[in-house]
Amino acid sequence: MPREELFARRQQRFAEMTPLTLIATTAFGLEAVVARELKALGYTDLTVEDGRVVFPGDHNAICRCNLWLRSAERVLIRVGEFPAADFDSFFDQTTALPWAEFLPVDARFPVDGKSVRSMLHHTPTIQAMAKRAIAENLKKTYQRHWFQETGAEFPIEVSILKDRVTFSIDTSGDGLHKRGYREIAGPAPLRETVAAALVQLSFWNPERYFLDPFCGSGTIAIEAALIGRNRAPGLQRDFLAEQWPWLPRTCWKEAREEAKSLQRTGAMQPLAASDIDRRAIKLAAMHAEAAGVSGDITFSKLDFLEFQSTREYGVIVCNPPYGERMGDWESAEATYDDMADVCENLPTWSVYVLTSHEGFERLFRRRADRRRKLYNGRIECTYYQFFGPKPGRPADADDQAIEPPPPPPPVEPPPPRFQSSPRPAGGTFRPAQSGRRPAPSGQGGPPRHQGNRPPQGGADRGPATGNRPPGPPGARRPGPPRPAGEGSTGYRPRRPPGPYQAEGEGTGDRPRRKYVSQGDRPPAGGGQGGLPPRRKQVKRTEGGPPGPRPFGPRKKVTKRPPRRPPGDQQS
Repeated sequence: MPREELFARRQQRFAEMTPLTLIATTAFGLEAVVARELKALGYTDLTVEDGRVVFPGDHNAICRCNLWLRSAERVLIRVGEFPAADFDSFFDQTTALPWAEFLPVDARFPVDGKSVRSMLHHTPTIQAMAKRAIAENLKKTYQRHWFQETGAEFPIEVSILKDRVTFSIDTSGDGLHKRGYREIAGPAPLRETVAAALVQLSFWNPERYFLDPFCGSGTIAIEAALIGRNRAPGLQRDFLAEQWPWLPRTCWKEAREEAKSLQRTGAMQPLAASDIDRRAIKLAAMHAEAAGVSGDITFSKLDFLEFQSTREYGVIVCNPPYGERMGDWESAEATYDDMADVCENLPTWSVYVLTSHEGFERLFRRRADRRRKLYNGRIECTYYQFFGPKPGRPADADDQAIEPPPPPPPVEPPPPRFQSSPRPAGGTFRPAQSGRRPAPSGQGGPPRHQGNRPPQGGADRGPATGNRPPGPPGARRPGPPRPAGEGSTGYRPRRPPGPYQAEGEGTGDRPRRKYVSQGDRPPAGGGQGGLPPRRKQVKRTEGGPPGPRPFGPRKKVTKRPPRRPPGDQQS
């Protein structure tokens, strides 16, 4: 038996017995949608990463995922993954991978590479080194020095992210967005994978009315019809892995028969699509007929301002002009304002809009319930989602109305910070705190309030918070009687009067020590017995008014010329 046939049988046996690691690549922002589709196909062991979803599978998974995934870009087989920071390590580890288990002797294996934030960043050199390392591995396996590359194609992708290398083989060929029904694209086309994701991210189902008022070439409406019919998007196209010798053709045949048997054939709620361009409507109708859903979509030439509907519930999913690839910003903003006028008459409808305009919510005059960042090609967009109420359920529904939870018990207010204490009998007040100065003997009433602490309240002193009852306007607040011979500064004896006191403050001719503050104001507390002054003091021992301010103008400082070494002095 020839050696090539032995290797072909070995590869087929390997594919049937050994589990593979598959990668479903996707546009940024659609990883969760692709993961949901894979779970619906029965693949639950998923690892979601940026721009891809990794999961284990077999040769049947290659066929089913290519046929059924609506929002994924490609399906890859991961050959190996390793870290590499230099070309020597990259070459040695690439040569050690099991390439002969995937590539037959006559395989065509073009290499495409990309590098992001890695030490190995020169893409042409990466591709050449990878091609050479793979050839060295095949030479040792097939005992050949030259390969014609005349057989099936196995596109190899090498991706380096942060010095981590991933080798994979593409099974799809053309991107999965090429369904096979759209042969002519409009001026600003929307990818089929993104259109399918917009429908899957909405609350639309085949029982609700659907409308796309800016249909263009009809991509969103056609994808919604395919979802409503449960038709696999890859039924009308071929895939690159169908030509591989080690992947049995019976797998593809069984997968296609399964997809055809799962289609829905009953009646479905009609879908509507409109546009103001008659040529776009003709193009959309042609695409719907090629996709096999022309009977499920009604196309019409209609301005969205003229749209009226008596339906209580509906869903609008649209991709209006951005003002970037076609039209301008002013016309796009006018369109958004018209959409707001129409949607005000549809309060129970759900609206989903994909646009790159940052001020769409302001122009639409509503705040979105949810936003999702997506990419339409290379344009960064936001998918605004405005939810309407859920349609009413029939009266015999199993679920009952949920009663609202009881209100929480009332919260008692916290106790006051200061509690009042009753005044003892006999007229003598004893303060509750030992730090307060007691009243003089024979005098009743509490001492004066000190600091920021409120005085203790009582039965005859107003509320419990310690506030005194207000007096007549302009009257001085009452206080305890002063002892004879004492001044007005609390219970501190007054200083003997001096000759420079104001009239009425005392008599005497003895000179006194005068403290003058820096700002020419009397010290706090009233002289020697008062509190220390706030600023620097100037002491004067002789009588007389204070002199001028002790601070004069600053001295003028002149800079001296720098000293020169003895050898540098000028003569």
